[in-house]
Amino acid sequence: MNPKSGLLEPLESLSMTDRVENILREYFTENAFKPGDALPNELEIAQKLNVSRNVVREALSRLRMLGMVEARPRRGMIMAQPDLLAGIEKVLNPFILSKSNQKDIFELRLILEMGIAEFLFARKTQQDLDELEAIVEKQKTLPVLSKEDEIEFHGKLYDMTGNETFQRFQSLLFPVFEHVFATLTTTADHVAPANPVTHYDLFKILNDGTPEEFRKAMHIHLSVYYNSIRR
Repeated sequence: MNPKSGLLEPLESLSMTDRVENILREYFTENAFKPGDALPNELEIAQKLNVSRNVVREALSRLRMLGMVEARPRRGMIMAQPDLLAGIEKVLNPFILSKSNQKDIFELRLILEMGIAEFLFARKTQQDLDELEAIVEKQKTLPVLSKEDEIEFHGKLYDMTGNETFQRFQSLLFPVFEHVFATLTTTADHVAPANPVTHYDLFKILNDGTPEEFRKAMHIHLSVYYNSIRR
């Protein structure tokens, strides 16, 4: 028996609603529908596809849940602007994610954080720097930083990028960050790097240095997490 014979799902196994949903997705793409464009009504779609209105209604309901279409008074169904992160917000709970998923998401945060230097230097304002300085001055007096302190500092950096989608996405990662942070800080081999770069150091570079200096300093600052990946 060919071990790969079951990889492709036969079309007959798809429900009628699945088929209509797929057809509508293709129809929207092929006809270049944009947010605000009016869509055919349920009856028109049902007649064109020769299916019941209940099937069409269920397919459209799925697309509404994804934010692809919406109903407007006196306009009927229109193409919508999907909320890219709505679905992720509902499921990004560290307690229902596998350890592998948590690790992947945490690593994604590190990848994103290493790429923000150019945006910070291009978009920083004096008000941003003043607010960041207030955070690091307060933290300088603390013997050990808590996860709340980490989030306060790094959250301000995300805010300074000026990218709303990035800010929102990063806020979704915080619960996973908290969970992994707690795990790392309770392990016996969790130690600070020999030459740590503090939040204050990062602030000083952001205030007076260059993007390249900031990237190098951020890599050292995050080294404890990279070390956990290597283990």
